[in-house]
Amino acid sequence: MTGTRGYECAPWQLLWRGLDLRGLTQTESTFALSNGHIGVRGTLEEAEPRGRPGTFLNGFYEEHPLPYAEAGYGYPEAGQTVVNVTDGKIIRLLVEDEPLDLRYGHTTAHHRVLDFRSGTLRRETEWTSPTGRRVRVRTERLVSFTQRAVVAIRYEVEPLDGELQVVAQSDLLTNEPIEAETGDPRVAAALEAPLHSEYMTAADYGAVLVHRTSRSDLRMAAAMDHEIDAPGGTGLRTDIDVEDDLARLTVAVNVTEGGKLQLTKYLGYGWSAQRSIPALRSQVDAALAGARQTGWEGLLAEQRQFLDDFWASADVEIEGDPELQQALRFSLFHVLQAGARGESRAIPGKGLTGPGYDGHAFWDSETFVVQALTYTLPGAAGDALRWRHSTLDKARARAQQLGLRGSAFPWRSINGDECSAYWPAGTAAFHVNADIADAVARYLAATGDTEFERDHGTELLVETARLWTSLGHHDPHGGFRIDGVTGPDEYSAIVDNNVYTNLMAQRNLFEAAASCTRQPDVAARLSVTEHEIKAWLTAAGAMLVPYDDLLEVHPQSERFTEHARWNFQATPASAYPLLLHFPYFDLYRKQVVKQADLVLAMHLRGDAFTDEEKRRNFAYYEALTVRDSSLSAATQAVLAAECGHSDLAYDYLAEAALVDLRDVHGNVRNGLHIASLAGAWIALVAGFGGMRDHEGELSFRPQLPRDLERIAFHVCFRQARFRIDVRQEEATYTLTDGGPVSVRHYGDTVTLTGEPVTLPLPEPPDLTRPAQPEGRAPQRRRPRPGPGAAAGVAAPASLVQGTVTGAEDGRVSGR
Repeated sequence: MTGTRGYECAPWQLLWRGLDLRGLTQTESTFALSNGHIGVRGTLEEAEPRGRPGTFLNGFYEEHPLPYAEAGYGYPEAGQTVVNVTDGKIIRLLVEDEPLDLRYGHTTAHHRVLDFRSGTLRRETEWTSPTGRRVRVRTERLVSFTQRAVVAIRYEVEPLDGELQVVAQSDLLTNEPIEAETGDPRVAAALEAPLHSEYMTAADYGAVLVHRTSRSDLRMAAAMDHEIDAPGGTGLRTDIDVEDDLARLTVAVNVTEGGKLQLTKYLGYGWSAQRSIPALRSQVDAALAGARQTGWEGLLAEQRQFLDDFWASADVEIEGDPELQQALRFSLFHVLQAGARGESRAIPGKGLTGPGYDGHAFWDSETFVVQALTYTLPGAAGDALRWRHSTLDKARARAQQLGLRGSAFPWRSINGDECSAYWPAGTAAFHVNADIADAVARYLAATGDTEFERDHGTELLVETARLWTSLGHHDPHGGFRIDGVTGPDEYSAIVDNNVYTNLMAQRNLFEAAASCTRQPDVAARLSVTEHEIKAWLTAAGAMLVPYDDLLEVHPQSERFTEHARWNFQATPASAYPLLLHFPYFDLYRKQVVKQADLVLAMHLRGDAFTDEEKRRNFAYYEALTVRDSSLSAATQAVLAAECGHSDLAYDYLAEAALVDLRDVHGNVRNGLHIASLAGAWIALVAGFGGMRDHEGELSFRPQLPRDLERIAFHVCFRQARFRIDVRQEEATYTLTDGGPVSVRHYGDTVTLTGEPVTLPLPEPPDLTRPAQPEGRAPQRRRPRPGPGAAAGVAAPASLVQGTVTGAEDGRVSGR
């Protein structure tokens, strides 16, 4: 077929027009649907052609042994890998015995639409079979935000050239054959038919399959039921069959031209480590009963209402760059999908959009995703932190194993156990404790959720604080040191006094002391004494923050600025990401930065730096940061804006927002970069909105780059919602719900009640643009064409000077 191929630019949807089989693996990720509990990749209903199918349940995994050339004390022993569970999306179609397969016959029209307001994926295809029969297929699917165990699909077939016989086969398929992309044979073996049948049943239009994993010993159930309507059809016949790994409803009917076959498929999913087969069957049966009672139209209405409320508190508007407008709503939609109904589970690095990173959650869940959710969907942020609290026993055990007090949270995990076999990045990345504490403190300040603090927050702050006083020590010079750790930059491992780690630990200690003061009975239950609180405050007050007096910058860690600089001029574009082409020992002893580290500290702990220090530090680290991680661009956007480089911030914002739509790191086939998508929101709101939340107070310093006419964004804070509308010379603050609420605008207090408040913006500075490593500068952003124009293509399009590609996870390449 001919015509435009790729994404088209539209403000409220992602539309792919045309058929390009090379782009399937990308669109299966970008068109994925999820509610944080269930995730389904955007494969075609007919199952083939396909790139990488996948259906995921949050927290459902298989174990495998971790590889070590030489074992050592305290090494994690078992890895965890997300499992592709029973696929219920499949509805195969035969047109007079010819399977509908877009690789054959002739596709005269084809498009797919991910709608950010309806929360559905729609598709329309006109196809001519190899024998010349023409049909139109329309489909729509959703993963319900309101009924979290439910997936629903509407599948319609219309003849276009007279009466014809159509046969639809609706499946539940377990142990779908998938080619695993992993260099570890242990992982591949764990994913080879990982589910073992325990129970199966089928009757009428429905079926249930129950399976169990071998090593993790988790049980899951999948169920389906259908509604069939065939106006203008004759001779309707149905059959249902079931076996260990397959249940199939077959529907055959003759449909006249002008008639159609309409199949509505309801799916229910559930899993447990403890519940019995009858209990799980009961759970999915109940989910299906609720879905049928609500009906297809009711599920659509519930989905729309949920999203209407979300967008009222989270929408962003951009005038002057339609492609970026689309990308930011795409980002927010997928952040919502990752966290909306996760509830007692983690938010994985890929959400539930693919098997990348083995389905693990990392520290960026709290630092980026929970930060965005705190100010847009605070209930989901609280749920994510409750999951961390539920893993405290595992974190305490890990700390004890390492000879430490308190809790040591894992660097990567599904169930709370450490899953990283690489010590310098995993065990040594103790900053994850402070990242969790930072998210807890931010959530408490933004919501005032006293119940959460008493039940979860205080204990999280106490247990994370206890780690620092046992990990660090007071040196003879009066400073409190934290040695032998790895900060966010994984190109500098096992360092002393990483500034990010020390400053975030300092905040952790202060916040733990403050929470114990607010909740003395909880503190007593946790055996916190006045002596321990004093020790926290003393350590925090003496926290060592290295500074290079000669260069007048903060070294990322002690003596970092004394290392030799990486030879960027001699490094070809094909050698990035560096970790795949150079030994770690060489990276660790050079001044080269994978991702924002000290720059991230200047965002989250900006209260610890002067404005002049931020400007000097930012320029220094711009020249060293290669952005071999998707986590970097958003933070660089925030600090670029704060330091007066608004056009550079615009470039970085675009890179963060378009990381998946442009497949910047070459691995979207394995799922989306949820932290980068959350970071795009942070880059807009904390960058161009200038939002900071130091000491529980919200402040703003809005500004715009030259090429944008206007931005607007919404914020939830203290049971109030308000919108900030920023133009080149002024910003307007409007309370939209609740209130009153007070914020600061360029240092002045503004109280929002009923009337909008419009305030002027200062003149932007005229500064020299800082330099990046050779070949690693972000692509200069220029506004793209308006609606209807192509926003992207199937092939990856780099947003940096030079090509960025990344193996999925040499360790964490591309993160």
